[in-house]
Amino acid sequence: MNLAWQQARQGQGQTWTNPLVGVVIVKSGQILAQGYHHHFGNSHAEIDALSQLTNLDQAQGATMYVTLEPCSHTGKTPPCARKLVAVGLARVVIGQLDPNPLVAGKGLAILQAAGITTRVLDQSGGLNRAYNFFYLHKRPLITLKYAASLDGKINAAGNERTYFTGPETQNDSQKERAQQQAILVGERTLEVDDPQLTVRKLTTDFPPRRLVLVRDVDQISRQARLFQSAAPIWFLSRRPSQRSWSDNVQIFVDPQWNPLRISQFLAEQGIQSLFVEGGSQVQAHFMAAGLVDRIVLYLAPLLLGGSALPIAQGIAAPQALKYQLQTQQVLGDDLKLEYWRR
Repeated sequence: MNLAWQQARQGQGQTWTNPLVGVVIVKSGQILAQGYHHHFGNSHAEIDALSQLTNLDQAQGATMYVTLEPCSHTGKTPPCARKLVAVGLARVVIGQLDPNPLVAGKGLAILQAAGITTRVLDQSGGLNRAYNFFYLHKRPLITLKYAASLDGKINAAGNERTYFTGPETQNDSQKERAQQQAILVGERTLEVDDPQLTVRKLTTDFPPRRLVLVRDVDQISRQARLFQSAAPIWFLSRRPSQRSWSDNVQIFVDPQWNPLRISQFLAEQGIQSLFVEGGSQVQAHFMAAGLVDRIVLYLAPLLLGGSALPIAQGIAAPQALKYQLQTQQVLGDDLKLEYWRR
């Protein structure tokens, strides 16, 4: 199963809303084939592994280790569970059952009904945390990311962006973005930072949707760097637009946009993960709504002091939200801290 998890990770950034899945086929103590889900819409991991065999007859009597329950329905590809029955596998070891209600035990039932010996480990190998969270909680997993000084400031006073983290942190932040399906900033961050919100230096066919929360989308400057990329842009505007926009821009109007409504909207769109990058008031509102599941903090070794902009300025959370430190990593002169909600 460790080998199967390693296989699955090779699909990182290319499976979009599909989960990462890896497979190893074993017979008589020998590994016959390995495979993984390479790309959204392409063959699932089980079929990829079977395609590595010289002859499908080799699968008769073999054991398959698969990180996620084989699918039982016809989507972009036929059901994998029935294919495993057809090739004559003797045993299937499954890392975890699929939380997607389209599967959710149905694939396992097909294998068992055919007399295939099965075992479920109830282990994910650290894969598909957002996918699992989405189907368990019916909303995207929300990560709050920010870089801060030692005194808890995220920007110096004034209307210009403050750069205070090193290149190692910048590269890591890009890797974090690449694992997300949507990125959100507020109107103020768009004006001051003028971000592109793209994934740079990393290859993905499915860049995250770039979301901007605004009062009136028609007031946004067309010169913003956001428009330099063809990656999808979603404006969450409180007022409808009277302007024409390029094909990669969509306007969604709701006079009452707030974190809960944004979370519900993204769930309706099938978005499983959201990366909240700023600004300070947007951070505060997500915290106050109790909708921050994970925090990625890049701590820079400097003090800004005085009237510099603090983390999460604005509305207060109704109660203390408790988080547990999961990882810490030195990135050049900076420190990355990753926390998960308890």
